[in-house]
Amino acid sequence: SMAEGAGAGPRLAELLAAGRRLWEEVETGAEPSSGTPAVQDKVRQGLDALQRAAAMVAQLDLFSENEELEEIASADLKYLLLPALLGALTLKQVNLSRRLEHLESARAHFWRFLKVCRSYGLGSFHLPPASPPGEEDAGSPSPGGPAAAQRSLVAMASSRQAKIERYKQKKELENRLASMRTSVESGQADEDQIREFYILQIQKWINTSLEEIESIDQEMVILRSRGTAKQSSAPPHGTSRQVRAPLKPFILTRDAAQAKVFGAGYPGLPTMTVDDWYEQRRRQGVVSGQSAHQRTPAGITDEELQKQQQEKKEEEDDEEALQKARNWDDWKDTHPRGYGNRQNVG
Repeated sequence: SMAEGAGAGPRLAELLAAGRRLWEEVETGAEPSSGTPAVQDKVRQGLDALQRAAAMVAQLDLFSENEELEEIASADLKYLLLPALLGALTLKQVNLSRRLEHLESARAHFWRFLKVCRSYGLGSFHLPPASPPGEEDAGSPSPGGPAAAQRSLVAMASSRQAKIERYKQKKELENRLASMRTSVESGQADEDQIREFYILQIQKWINTSLEEIESIDQEMVILRSRGTAKQSSAPPHGTSRQVRAPLKPFILTRDAAQAKVFGAGYPGLPTMTVDDWYEQRRRQGVVSGQSAHQRTPAGITDEELQKQQQEKKEEEDDEEALQKARNWDDWKDTHPRGYGNRQNVG
């Protein structure tokens, strides 16, 4: 093997093995949370070992874009996995304030891995875009419209199909890998088996990388929108926002009668009618009353006043229509369908 010949062999192999072992321990660990110091320590050590191995691979020029898969020595195939393992461990870091940075870094690792696999003709898959969607228009409102929404629905359906396929493949790959692992690790496997074992591993990581990039892209959209929401909701300097009393949980009922009924079933939760709730929120200054309508600002013309009164009348008519609809709904609640239709007494 080229790597072994370069004298960095055992050292490189050890670094990869160490990084890989640490990743497996974190992935299948008994620790309930990956945030514990012990686990994060393993993450750091693993990243360190894998980064050093990756630097050596780059120095040795092990893989080149224009060579064929057959030209890679079987023992060297496993080094193709380095960027995928780096991506996986990068995601295991838990520092929330640097989450976006970790997602970007992990995505770049997975993407590099997929790109190398593509250049060697390993696996048939679409290479995702090099940078997450929305990078360039992070600040602008969502692009598209109905057509884009339609496209994304079609894409979701096809990606769901692809996910089901990938899941089946993954299970099949895992079973084959499990049955070969012992003979490869105990040194009993021949060259062809070793080669097949590493290629299967690469294919399994191709599936993982595609899945990870997809979920990274989704998480980044959420984080970005949160970031912009934070910026826009920050109160301007010097103004303190009115602090609202937090809403305690309660059951919203339509009227007092219903409140009585529900009240019995949920002793822990207060019940209130919509009117009570509205009144309470109004007192807290959350829902503004009609006060603006009732005051006539100075300097207003008769014509405008008439227009306002007309609008008010229309609002009241709407209110009346709404009340009628509500009464009808209430009537339907208490009178089952077919009430009064007595011909078909059976």
